Amino acid sequence: MCGRFFIAQAPEIFRAFYGYADLPNFPPRYNVAPTQPVPVVLAEGERRQFRLVRWGLWPSWVKDPKDFPLVINARAETLREKPTFRGALRHRRCVFLADGFYEWRREGKGRSATKTPFMIRRADRAPMALAGLWENWLGADGSEVDTAAIVTTDANGTMAAVHDRMPAILSPEQVEPWLDTRGVEPDAAVTLCRPCPDEWLTLDPVSSRVNNARIDAPDLIEPVGASQPGGTEQDAAPAERPRSSDEDDQGDLF
Repeated sequence: MCGRFFIAQAPEIFRAFYGYADLPNFPPRYNVAPTQPVPVVLAEGERRQFRLVRWGLWPSWVKDPKDFPLVINARAETLREKPTFRGALRHRRCVFLADGFYEWRREGKGRSATKTPFMIRRADRAPMALAGLWENWLGADGSEVDTAAIVTTDANGTMAAVHDRMPAILSPEQVEPWLDTRGVEPDAAVTLCRPCPDEWLTLDPVSSRVNNARIDAPDLIEPVGASQPGGTEQDAAPAERPRSSDEDDQGDLF
């Protein structure tokens, strides 16, 4: 799954990498959490656009978001089947701007269990293109909110040491067909959402301070010694962590 990620490089790097004309000036963020505004790139016709959206997808048919579960991830295997994702898969695909993400490896059971946080980045340190889906939600009072979820897939060999799921990470060449909702049908788009090659990624343990979503500091992406103990089961997630679902009973954010 993917419940936290970070955006550390300068806006100019993302603009050049994705080729959008907008000139956003957004600050680095080292601990992006669900329900926060997040940057994505999408395509309207032949033009790519930068947009800020809420991380947590609300399908257009939802009447009251308070009664809808927090959908931060969408399983690639069932995108074509789930009503929550079918429309977005066909018409509203996007890429989350990110440099990497965090995942927690659980060790032990019960009250003695620990969760060690890991930072996952591209080995070449290029922007990490996370496949996503977005929706425009319109409230009865006329309020309008753009929302999005990250597509996930099975873990590759590298990620399997930490978790059995991972975000669908696109190559630079795959970004174009993923965003091309006019020319690339859903069946073909889903085939892009596979586990990426092992050699694309590096994994490093990081400080358990990342467990707290209120902490957003550059040292969160500094690797620590491999022997660094993880937090306790209680400490492994922030107190404000909301309930989460990706319509496939995935449950926890992590």
